[in-house]
Amino acid sequence: MKNKNILQEGGHWRNWVGNQDCVAAAKGLPLSEEELCEMVSTATSMDMNVRCSGSGHSFTSVVPTSGLLLSLSEMKGINSIDHEKKRATVAAGTTINELGRHLKENNLSMINQGDIDTQALAGAFSTGTHGTGARLPNLASAIVGMKIVQPNGDILTVDESKPDLLRASRVSLGTLGIISEMTLQLMDSYNLHERIWREDFDACMEMHDELAEKHRHFGFFWCPTEKSRHCYCLPDTSATSKTGRTADVCEMKVMDITDRPPMTAEFEKIAYSSDIYPIEYVPNFHELEYAVPVAHGKDAAKAVRKLILEKYPECYYPLEYRFTSGDDAWLSPFFEQDSVTVSVSGEPGTDYWNFLRDVHTILRGFGARPHWGKLHFLTQKDVEEIYPKINDFKKLRRELDPKGYFLNEHLSQLLK
Repeated sequence: MKNKNILQEGGHWRNWVGNQDCVAAAKGLPLSEEELCEMVSTATSMDMNVRCSGSGHSFTSVVPTSGLLLSLSEMKGINSIDHEKKRATVAAGTTINELGRHLKENNLSMINQGDIDTQALAGAFSTGTHGTGARLPNLASAIVGMKIVQPNGDILTVDESKPDLLRASRVSLGTLGIISEMTLQLMDSYNLHERIWREDFDACMEMHDELAEKHRHFGFFWCPTEKSRHCYCLPDTSATSKTGRTADVCEMKVMDITDRPPMTAEFEKIAYSSDIYPIEYVPNFHELEYAVPVAHGKDAAKAVRKLILEKYPECYYPLEYRFTSGDDAWLSPFFEQDSVTVSVSGEPGTDYWNFLRDVHTILRGFGARPHWGKLHFLTQKDVEEIYPKINDFKKLRRELDPKGYFLNEHLSQLLK
């Protein structure tokens, strides 16, 4: 008989922005990998499904379960560092900002990072989270090894000696098991020089290709109205505008590695990598984001802009636009596809579904794939059409978890 007492009484869970929730039969807060294994095996022996909540930053229903809901928030920190190979093995519940602080102390940096740093590593990486950079792949591409707890509590070790397993596991949405730790490829510590300014939309499109080629990072927020930038706490760059316009403008950003020391000036700064990547966000938006093949990026942005200006002028949240290079993770939105990500948001408390559906129709028309942790309208048929390795992934998932303990209702509809 498994130790049922290791599981806590269940209860209500809600994500960061409040658009997803569930009532779990049991909760688990393991303090070690051993406890995590015992919790998983106990739950499955009681025929419970098992999901992990991460830091709750996904807008989709990847977390909710009526079974065991795990939090790895007590499993944090760097377990080991290989300075020669520039690799670190990190507990799965460590947040991105916590990892950054540890790496800074050890003269290392993540290769790339997104603009939110409060996410738990395992949740962020396994949903396909990315940063910005035409030659930089998603964050999961840095994974060179991991340990994944299986339904019976055993640990599956994934490393470079099993390349297909590694490619399947990097972006798996927790459906291959519960990740307990990950080994990440890093690089020497570096500073980034950030510059921000404002351009009209047409001017942004004209310099689009040059900026993407010239800079390590280039992205922008298109703001349809004057109040748009306040939604994401974007700085006021009106003083840099060539036309003085405050609506239908792009808040531009480029970043490059520099040897110069840290500094802060108006509309630019230099800081350690993990200190400069994040943007301040508050939970006042529900986001949809799709990865569009890079060749169609500008056309996709123009089409969504036209949609907002002509059909949905009340949708004033910024459109965010970033570059990400292709990778080899089977379920990555960027699988073998250099992309730009186009994201839009709906305001909590409003009926934004028709708007998001129209954006979905536009972006899918360009061959886009969604970010797994952000709102989307994919069906099982869509998944089968746009992920070339989906059948291989499903076969592996069934081998590792034949009873589907690591699925929930949402994921069963897409990946069973």
